[in-house]
Amino acid sequence: MPSNQIICLSHAPWQAVPTRTQQLLLRLKGAHILYFEPPGPNWRRPGRRLRPGLTLYTLPPLAEVEERYHIFFRRRYRRLARFIAQRMDRHRFREPVVWTDTPESVHLLEFLSFRALIYDCDRAWSEFPIRWESDLALSADVIFAASQGLIDHLSPCSDNIVLLPNGVNYSMFAQPNLRCPPELRDISGPVLGYVGTLWRDLDLAPALLCAQYMPRWTFVFLGRRERNPALEPLSVLPNVRLLDPCNPGEVPDFLSRFDVCMSFPRMRDPDNDVVPTRIYEYFAAGKPVVAFYRRGQVEPFPDVIYAAYTAREFARLCRQALSEAGDWFQARRRSRGEVASWSHRAEQVQQILETVGLFDMPLL
Repeated sequence: MPSNQIICLSHAPWQAVPTRTQQLLLRLKGAHILYFEPPGPNWRRPGRRLRPGLTLYTLPPLAEVEERYHIFFRRRYRRLARFIAQRMDRHRFREPVVWTDTPESVHLLEFLSFRALIYDCDRAWSEFPIRWESDLALSADVIFAASQGLIDHLSPCSDNIVLLPNGVNYSMFAQPNLRCPPELRDISGPVLGYVGTLWRDLDLAPALLCAQYMPRWTFVFLGRRERNPALEPLSVLPNVRLLDPCNPGEVPDFLSRFDVCMSFPRMRDPDNDVVPTRIYEYFAAGKPVVAFYRRGQVEPFPDVIYAAYTAREFARLCRQALSEAGDWFQARRRSRGEVASWSHRAEQVQQILETVGLFDMPLL
């Protein structure tokens, strides 16, 4: 029977752009992992072997049931747990460690046989009852939290919380001599870029002000778009380019052409202090970063981020970032990105799990 067995119960399907949990699990040495993604139409497919020691399964799509219908609610999760247990038996998993990144999995735990529980928390789960996450945190042997705010949120329920910020595939974003994408080759002036989803509630007011008053600067937004109210006025400006998502491997090419990288907060979650992965990608590329913050928010990297609290200040700092001289800041940013590499984060996870006896040290 293989050691270091992990059952992952994830809120996210396995995807080409890996989630935080995917990034960490892919790098655990000597681990044997069964990854269960949310219910979907592929649940009848046999397990897909993604790499040696990692197999993917899709949970069956059972009808949703409100928690107030207690008997039927528990029956649903019992059936999901039975599906998981059958796959565990097929792979000879006995008393594995359960790794989860969602409070919803708390309802599966009573029906599964396992020896320890790890909760990887990288967000505030406002869509679930707070009791779900409280019960999960109380049961967890180790909690990895992506920010100090999440630690403070979970600390009433557990003393076993470790700060583990997000990370980056450093080697991919720090490549030298990258090629400028065809979409940007005709641009002669400064390029200010943003990579990521343009959420409906993303505060793009600073970008709109800059684009209106700085016509010689080109503003590039790369990623999926929701119905953000700023998109219509942005789209009519000749110096704004709204580009669809590209292959993940092409993102570093776009960053190589950006002169300044931008970051904006979501308005629905003003107290969120989780540093998004895109910031570490900007760092790995060595690019100046101008970030817009809400009043009262703490600047996570005051030495390498230009932090603005008003739209006018954002425009002024973009101009300052464009005039940045010397290599010190670029080297400092790359150093921040290298420390945040997913390989380094996974090493931290592995060391902690070995120390507390949840993971056997791999044989050399």
